[in-house]
Amino acid sequence: MSEVAKMNQKSGLSPNSSWLNKLPKFTLSNWAPLVALLILVVLSAMASDHFLIPRNLTNVLRQVSYTGIIALGMTFVIIAGGIDLSVGSMVALVGVLVIMLLNYLGDGWMAVTVSIVAATAMGAAFGAVNGLLTTKGKITAFVATLATMSIFRSLTLYISDAGEMVSQNNHYPDIGGGYWMGIPIPVWLFIGLAFLGHVVLRHTAFGRHVCAVGSNPKVATYSAINVQRVYFLTFVIVGFTVGLSAVMLSSRLNSVSPGDAGLFYELDAIAAVVIGGTSLSGGKGTLWGTVIGAIILGIINNMLNLIGVSPYLQGTVKGLVILIAVLMQFKRDR
Repeated sequence: MSEVAKMNQKSGLSPNSSWLNKLPKFTLSNWAPLVALLILVVLSAMASDHFLIPRNLTNVLRQVSYTGIIALGMTFVIIAGGIDLSVGSMVALVGVLVIMLLNYLGDGWMAVTVSIVAATAMGAAFGAVNGLLTTKGKITAFVATLATMSIFRSLTLYISDAGEMVSQNNHYPDIGGGYWMGIPIPVWLFIGLAFLGHVVLRHTAFGRHVCAVGSNPKVATYSAINVQRVYFLTFVIVGFTVGLSAVMLSSRLNSVSPGDAGLFYELDAIAAVVIGGTSLSGGKGTLWGTVIGAIILGIINNMLNLIGVSPYLQGTVKGLVILIAVLMQFKRDR
């Protein structure tokens, strides 16, 4: 069997396989995130009578949607073999710039529309900077995005003079704080982007190229895949999702705190991707797994609050969950 065939088999993307063969096999490793979510829901319902209240569940979904949207873009980066540590600082920078633009344009829906388009464009541009540093600059993704994480946060504090930025547009809070059919708008956006990302990853040539680059860049190059272009575009995608998340977060609060906005979002986004089953070594993963991973993190945070666990210990629990997920991946890949 050729190297390309082996790579396609590893990614489950053989073009000649039937639709039945494309379904995930019913193994514990494939369905572990969903099984873990179901067990967690049952345990949470037993631990607290307030957990299954619709308002509580709606709040959990709303909270996970901000980092979940970023995690969807992060999934593409990690599958391609990279990582982006700058997304939290990028959320703060885009959020501050959007509110400054919104206040400059004034009131009305036209100003909101222009600001949302500008936010996605700015996010994609900042993602492109990371992509250029890693592809043209030949800097490893970890180091490049660690540097831009510091740069973005510093620029945010400088531009805002370290003060809270408040929107003066009366319609802006309706975006992040609004509902449709009883579900918060950020949740609809999260699910919609997950569906769109799934289609791109599993049913387009670009998605197959992302898996191929993450699985084995050298073989991907031999297969006439432009590795650097694919790698670059994954950073643009995560930047685009950061722009949308910044709009949802800043419109929900109608303000942005430069020092706190997006703090540790990179940790939550990467954790959601890993818990969802995406391999940290690249080559394989799913968007729906990331959705489940984000919801698992949200439920854990919610349960720790409901049962009165100190907020200072929540990071410990989250770190342990990430370690368990990575150890399970290591055991599965051996």
